[in-house]
Amino acid sequence: KEIDKSRSLKLMLGLLATVMIFHILVIVQIIPYEIVWAGKLQSIDDMYAFESMSILVNSFLITVLLLKGNFFKHRIPGKYINGIIWFFICLFALNTIGNLFAKTIFEKVVFTPLTLISVFLLWDIVRVKSDKTTS
Repeated sequence: KEIDKSRSLKLMLGLLATVMIFHILVIVQIIPYEIVWAGKLQSIDDMYAFESMSILVNSFLITVLLLKGNFFKHRIPGKYINGIIWFFICLFALNTIGNLFAKTIFEKVVFTPLTLISVFLLWDIVRVKSDKTTS
């Protein structure tokens, strides 16, 4: 049975909120920064820059999904919102491949499935379902 768009949207928003909390925990150094970004961060300054960018990008995607779900009034055409979501589908697909080659097991085991799940949830949110009936 297909997951409806509303459920996929809510699941994706929940996943992004969880990821945001994770990145905040990295910034406040509760989670060690050595286990993120494929183990390539060389300093605290690198961590702040990369984690801040990640939070910004995730905040942008949350905003786009809230627009897609009509959680607040807007005049942005659906084709632009869908275009941004398709961009994120491609980004998460590439990120899934990148996570497979990460230096840390944590990224391979945790973030690879999360980014792959994100691809499928976003695809479900953006795809057009046809209502063709056969007679």
